[in-house]
Amino acid sequence: MTAPVPGIEHRYSALRLFREGLRGQRGWTPAWRSPEPRRRYDAVIIGGGGHGLSAAWHLAKDHGITDVLVIEKAWLGGGNTGRNTTIIRSNYFHRESQVIYDASLKIYEGLSRELNYNIMFSQRGNIELAHAPSEMEGMRRVVNAMQVAGIESSLLTRDDVLAMVPLLDPSPYCRWPVFGGMIQRRAGVARHDAVAWGYARAADGMGVDIVQNCAVNGFRIEGGRVRAVETSHGVIEASVFGMAVAGASPELARLAGFRLPLLCMTLQAMVSEPLKPCLHHVVASTPNSAYVSQSDKGELVIGGGLEPVPSYARRGDLAKTREVLASVVEMFPAFSTLRLMRQWGGTVDTSPDNSPILGPSPLTNLYLNCGWGTGGFKAIPIGGKMLAHLMATGRHHDLSAPFGLERFATGRLIDEAHAGVAHD
Repeated sequence: MTAPVPGIEHRYSALRLFREGLRGQRGWTPAWRSPEPRRRYDAVIIGGGGHGLSAAWHLAKDHGITDVLVIEKAWLGGGNTGRNTTIIRSNYFHRESQVIYDASLKIYEGLSRELNYNIMFSQRGNIELAHAPSEMEGMRRVVNAMQVAGIESSLLTRDDVLAMVPLLDPSPYCRWPVFGGMIQRRAGVARHDAVAWGYARAADGMGVDIVQNCAVNGFRIEGGRVRAVETSHGVIEASVFGMAVAGASPELARLAGFRLPLLCMTLQAMVSEPLKPCLHHVVASTPNSAYVSQSDKGELVIGGGLEPVPSYARRGDLAKTREVLASVVEMFPAFSTLRLMRQWGGTVDTSPDNSPILGPSPLTNLYLNCGWGTGGFKAIPIGGKMLAHLMATGRHHDLSAPFGLERFATGRLIDEAHAGVAHD
């Protein structure tokens, strides 16, 4: 009997992968179909990112509505879903934010099994650093509010933090001394494209049509209702429409004849060269707007705050890059010799109170999912579920009710940015 040749299976797989790349993957079954859109559907969702794909899946799964079209102007997950630092957490101060983000975290915890697709969710814990006694006091308020709401979170002493993150500068005289922190152990990171692909495959499997490279150029409106969308693939009619397009929300609203109270800003991130495992948690510093985690490939994934001016440019500003990296290196001196491999930006839509807009638009049958700012990725499961509920029933879910557009008229705002919680 001939002995197996070591590594032959690996070489065969690599050769097949190379051949399939050259042939356009003709030997593999696509994860989802790419049909030509029909002229009419029961429901149309504009936006093929995480929220739009999640909404399509929940329309089919929760409400039995499968005659659904998702249209995406570029490729699936190519917007903010694929341009973020993949952090998932629910450590917020206001009850409305706590319950909606924790509902999303709970869905993430079982999402790989639910979709039968590995989203690589790693619950490594999210540590928020305190650099002064006053910041520790603010964290006590947040942790207390979370524990009262029944959401896991706890405070960390200085010694706790340094034991969990030994690469932090322990000196009390450095620019960002460690006074303590707080941790949510259920928090973590997931693979961003896997989240989009998993939802796309699951929705397609339930009969949802997904069309890429299909831009919306206008709306046909009669009697305060949207009758159809004008797209690069023709006019498509539907009974109900959903909009989940993040930074493109103000422009689409303008095409539909109304305005949204959103400001579009660039949020940038960057990735270092890979190194051996050295950072076992997500570590964030709210005062200097810097946060860092280590990917499964060993790269450091680094993020910072919003750019200082509104922009639709999906690239970062060198001054902001320098500011973020300076903070990271000052906290982690050992990272100072690393080289950056790549850098990118995403266009996020921020509302006046830094919380999302979920609910009816000024048009009767058009529903909104926007304004997530820098918190959109962590909210994909619940954002899609809420949009699906709105489209299917015409009514708010209890979780989405506080986030309707009308709150800007009533003054019932939910401002997390000024509650001492980072919006990474």
